[in-house]
Amino acid sequence: MNLSTPFEPGLEAIPRRRVYTKVAEKLQAHIINNLKPGDMLPPERELVQRFGVSRSSIRDAIRSLEAVGLLEPRQGVGTVVRDASAEAVVSPVAGALLQKRKVINELLDVRMIIEPALARRAALHASAGQLAEMQAILSRQEEKVRRGELATEEDSAFHYTLALAADNSVMLKLTNVLMDLLRETRERSLQVGGRQEKSLAAHRRVLAALKQGDAAAAEAAMRRHLLEIEKIVLQKL
Repeated sequence: MNLSTPFEPGLEAIPRRRVYTKVAEKLQAHIINNLKPGDMLPPERELVQRFGVSRSSIRDAIRSLEAVGLLEPRQGVGTVVRDASAEAVVSPVAGALLQKRKVINELLDVRMIIEPALARRAALHASAGQLAEMQAILSRQEEKVRRGELATEEDSAFHYTLALAADNSVMLKLTNVLMDLLRETRERSLQVGGRQEKSLAAHRRVLAALKQGDAAAAEAAMRRHLLEIEKIVLQKL
């Protein structure tokens, strides 16, 4: 088994806006031209460095190639090249897009289960300091939206602080994982016209319920927020 097949010089860094499908295409070309069944795919950290993209983009590309039969994850070993089927060679991008949509749907489902419950708990457990921090985050978010800048960091910070206020360390870790997996999708959705304003308004509704200690209202506000996000995200896939 070849564990360290070198990359050819043609694997240059990929511009951000073409990340997902381009990574899948270039990985597929590398596998077909340079690897054989049983070879190991290079480690994730090496792929990140080679392509100059995020870990989430690499993971999505690898999942898409697993879905069409080019790669196979093996526990305790890594990702291994499989025999390339005709379908995998002819339509990798179509398969990748279908797989990505499925994964994102599942992640959004998990988020819908977790975050409204977090908002309910936060309404009961949030400290005055945490509420003040969320208010400060929304002020920064509002300023960025007013200037026409993306407020991705503030969007993440609000959800993280809310999860922290729910006072459950396991749920906090799950939220961090979800936010990381959905980072690229969230960044794209925030560029949709009117999306940032809707996000800011939704965050204000959630915070208002938290300040009142109204658990039911906080849960309902978060659920409404996530439904708005889901509609936009799935339209963009």
